[in-house]
Amino acid sequence: MEKFYSQVLGYGPVEESRQDTWLEFDTGLAKFSLHAIPPHIADQIEISDPPELREDTPFKLLWEAGDLEGELGRLRVLGIPLIQRPWGGWDGVDPEGNIFGIVPARHKP
Repeated sequence: MEKFYSQVLGYGPVEESRQDTWLEFDTGLAKFSLHAIPPHIADQIEISDPPELREDTPFKLLWEAGDLEGELGRLRVLGIPLIQRPWGGWDGVDPEGNIFGIVPARHKP
């Protein structure tokens, strides 16, 4: 997952906070963390290829793209599954089936 999110975010992990079960990314505007799940929960999760979508999670991370079409093209080249939603939005899928949104960057006035 470190390699995946490094490629998607374009940021390396924050080494100062790295632990065996914790990995943090600093995007400059926010921090994003990956952590190990307790074994009794992890044992109930099946990782498949292609990943089974986890659309019933209570949250979704969103990435803003200044050039949405360019970003979608970059993600396709990386082999990341993309989903175009009926309302026109785009989502990507990580190797564990977690869904993240890709949205056009909002321009500030």
